[in-house]
Amino acid sequence: MQTKTQLLAVLEGVVPGDARALIDLVALPACGHEPCRGTVSRAELTLALTLALFAQLVDAVPEATRYVERVRARGESIIFDHGAVRTVLADQCGALPPGELAITRILLPLGYTLAGTYPLPRLKMTGRAYIHTDDPRGIPQFFLSELHADQFSAEFHTTVNALLGASHDPLTKHNLAALDALQRDESLPLATAQELLPQLVRCFARQHPLPSVAQYDALAAESAEMAWISTEGQTFNHATDRVSDVESLAASLRAEGYAIKDAVEVSADGTVRQTALRAACVKRPLPQEQNVHALELPGSFFEFIARAALPGGSLPADMDMRFDSGNATGIFKMTAI
Repeated sequence: MQTKTQLLAVLEGVVPGDARALIDLVALPACGHEPCRGTVSRAELTLALTLALFAQLVDAVPEATRYVERVRARGESIIFDHGAVRTVLADQCGALPPGELAITRILLPLGYTLAGTYPLPRLKMTGRAYIHTDDPRGIPQFFLSELHADQFSAEFHTTVNALLGASHDPLTKHNLAALDALQRDESLPLATAQELLPQLVRCFARQHPLPSVAQYDALAAESAEMAWISTEGQTFNHATDRVSDVESLAASLRAEGYAIKDAVEVSADGTVRQTALRAACVKRPLPQEQNVHALELPGSFFEFIARAALPGGSLPADMDMRFDSGNATGIFKMTAI
């Protein structure tokens, strides 16, 4: 009989579908194989959270579902490199902390640390990479982007404040106390971790009401990224499979009829290469006066990344875990309207 792992004990009932099948799909770091016991480490809880968010994205993005089934059929594994989340730094964010603080209040207790800052001036955003202290290469990173509302027009800024000002917070005082305990002790009792995980997953969603058609149009006129956030919020923007050869994989997927980005983004020093499947099309019911209009809009997508060694180094010890502002700007276009 297969021994129940700590990861499975925390993840069961949280992910859509079969948690064990998900665990079998993704190449796990060492913390993913620990047997079930009474205490959950921050690394184990982090892995459970990232896998739950990965599963949600795959379930919501048809091309990602198709790709995952391709991987399974070939008997291969996915190396979950990172997930991306968009946030907004605005004057009014309702019950949520402003900007990336809405997410870093979760990531820091889980054991993440800031690894790099990536200006995205063309988008009026800043990207920040958070890497896990306990296993920087094995546990997925987070790429958090923060849109600076004050860099746009006064009308845009007013619209953002009106929309985000109604945000609610999925985390209760009890949840926040559990995060404080996790930051202090670097672990939680199993029952506490099982209770906390679904609440953490709920943080990666839209926390404000859907915009009206007029609000959406006002935001889209100045920022495709803010328009996306207005309907999708802090939902995983994309999840990423780390592969050995992005160009070869892209060519194979294109030949198989996948809707994949035309070009591969290459970092300034050539060590990081990225491409992606086209974003899912989602329907969102946006109010307009007394009616509701179901608009077809871009949702989340699935990405691929290849990481070479740092200049002068060798794999796997010297794998370049950084990101690149130019690459990120190019990848952001996947959700353009």
